[in-house]
Amino acid sequence: MEIIMAIIVGSLYAAGVYMIRRRSLVKLIIGLALLGHASNMLIFSMGELVRGNPPLIPEGFTAPIAPFADPLPQALILTAIVIGFGAQAFAIVLIKRVYQRVGTDDMDQLIATDK
Repeated sequence: MEIIMAIIVGSLYAAGVYMIRRRSLVKLIIGLALLGHASNMLIFSMGELVRGNPPLIPEGFTAPIAPFADPLPQALILTAIVIGFGAQAFAIVLIKRVYQRVGTDDMDQLIATDK
């Protein structure tokens, strides 16, 4: 399972970098989204993929019963999702404003925004 996750994460990173290097601003946003998803998958796979119980401590015990899922990577991923969504929303609004002002989304044609 870890090999499949590594291949998926690597593919998402490669696709994200490829999209960011394109000339279109819309493809830049898609590349940022792919990089965000790749980072989330990487954090998730670092937490050891275990099919097990939730990390709850039963009454009378001092520790969860193994195997249990690690809650820390899940909490980090939830935080990363919120931050990534905010960054993508800001970038979309910024690119929309640039397109309205300049009239193109081609980064090679964005020389100056003074019109």
